[in-house]
This record gives sequence, structure tokens and C-alpha cells, in this order.
Amino acid sequence: MIFPVGTPLSILVADDEAGVRDLLQQFLGRAGHRVTCASTGEEARRLLLGAVFDLVITDIVMPDGDGFELIAAVKQHQPRARILAISGGGKYIQGADCLKMARGLGAHGMVMKPFGWEEIQAALAATIPERVAAAR
Repeated sequence: MIFPVGTPLSILVADDEAGVRDLLQQFLGRAGHRVTCASTGEEARRLLLGAVFDLVITDIVMPDGDGFELIAAVKQHQPRARILAISGGGKYIQGADCLKMARGLGAHGMVMKPFGWEEIQAALAATIPERVAAAR
């Protein structure tokens, strides 16, 4: 596993798809991290104001505030947090374009939906490379 138990991260997962939230929460929780989940952009922004996160994993297309707004909020309120953007696109924009825009706004890593465990692990490694180096 890429992120060893020992120094757990505080992670915020924001995604409107319950299945994605649940899988990420299980995967990251089993690795020993503290995971908080939000189903809307607005809920995620409220959580950002009440707790400190090491990593924010955000979907881009969500109801009640999108991932672009959440990235801006992370940059403003928790500039030391790392950001992993995930997207499958939306009605008017393709997932790859969403992720390019997220990178331009400051996301440190990106992964396209749907993703498998290998893809999410590689994206996490790219987002938090110092954790991967520490695990070796």
C-alpha cells in the first residue's frame, strides 16, 4: 500500500456519487487515514472551515457548488493542503477538460472516472509524492 499506517492523513473526499465516496473512504480508512466525506461542494466548503485537511479529493461536477469552487476555497483557506481532482465530466464538458481546468486552478493531481485502485494509487502518489518517498 502506498500510504502506510503510522502518520495518518486527514482527508476530505467530496463527491456526489455515494459509491465513489464509500470506496475512497474504505480504501483510505483501511490505510489508517482519517476520512471525512461530503456529497456537495457547499458541504465540503463548510467542512473546510471547521477542520484542517492534508488532502482534499474532489469531484469536479457536483450539485450545490462544484469542484472548481472547492479548489479555490482550499487554496484560500488551507493552502498547504494537497488537492486531487477526479472527474468523469458533465453534461457540457468532458472529463479530461474538467481535469485540465482543475490543474490550472491548482490541483496537484488528477484522475479520470471511472478509475480502478491502481489508477487512484498512482494519482495519490503523484499528488503526495513526499508520502511515497517516506514509505520506501
